[in-house]
Amino acid sequence: MKQIDTIIFDLGGVLIDWNPEYVFLDAFNGDRKKMEWFFENICTHDWNENQDAGYPLAQATQDLVDKFPDYEHYIKMFYGEWENMLGGAIDGTVKILEAFIKSDKYKVVALTNWSNETFPIAQKHYEFLHWFDGIVVSGDEKTRKPFKEIYDITLERFNITPENAIFIDDNLRNIQASSALGINSIHFESPEKLIEHLKQYNIHL
Repeated sequence: MKQIDTIIFDLGGVLIDWNPEYVFLDAFNGDRKKMEWFFENICTHDWNENQDAGYPLAQATQDLVDKFPDYEHYIKMFYGEWENMLGGAIDGTVKILEAFIKSDKYKVVALTNWSNETFPIAQKHYEFLHWFDGIVVSGDEKTRKPFKEIYDITLERFNITPENAIFIDDNLRNIQASSALGINSIHFESPEKLIEHLKQYNIHL
């Protein structure tokens, strides 16, 4: 059995519920098809991820306004109303995090794809973001998951041995990248399933 000494948590979708639908479904008067078209064609996932890698929010917004002037109001809402896209904590996972912290047996860090401009807002909302031994924020590093560089930064910064660590992320793409580097990886689906996966590493919470 591998001796696990480090737990690496993703944040959004694992510990924090973040969803732009909380803003845009109302903005589009409940018309889900219009909202989905907007996300698929204008404020896309790829566009948002570019800001996770450190691209300035104001410039990203202006880029889209220049390209889609008819949608200026909605484009400016994406980061203008960003704080309202934050839902609650995912309580079951927060309890798991707390158990790791209290056990004092593990180094507990976070690795998140997050704009360095919006992350301080999240830190004000969620007390548990101050529990970690350290957090690697993609926007600070000017790179993001699933690129190898950000995993290497995390391993080196916190002196982590890949085979002694577990990485937990809800994005399968990111899990595949960490697994390729020899990090034990768990695809997060729910707190209950996470507890079961951890048992495979002889971790009983």
